[in-house]
Amino acid sequence: MIHHVSLGTNDVPRARAFYDPLMALIGFRVLKCSDRSVHYGASDIVFSLETPVNGAPASAGNGVHIAFQAPDRETVRRFHSAAVANGGRDEGAPGIREHYNANCYGAFVRDLDGNKIEAVTYTARESFGL
Repeated sequence: MIHHVSLGTNDVPRARAFYDPLMALIGFRVLKCSDRSVHYGASDIVFSLETPVNGAPASAGNGVHIAFQAPDRETVRRFHSAAVANGGRDEGAPGIREHYNANCYGAFVRDLDGNKIEAVTYTARESFGL
């Protein structure tokens, strides 16, 4: 089991402005924050953005992406839309990804530091009706 995942950022306040609304969509909130990092989760930290400890600029990994589980397809669409509206770069619009699974519905974006993130659900449910 994975305890937590961290991505690098070169600007914590900018990263937080990008990620706060996305994390709220999937039920995460800021649990801890400093000028060097921001940590998200529901009760325990599961996702963090941090300036590199070695002082070098943060850079995105080739072939690396983080997938966040969404409860339904509407949340995937809202996640993608919010990310792009906050300056993220579209890397795959919301839709079925049959090469993974007939019910795999996901969307991909690059954050402001170039990290690739995804919102995904395997449920056919459109929304919770909220």
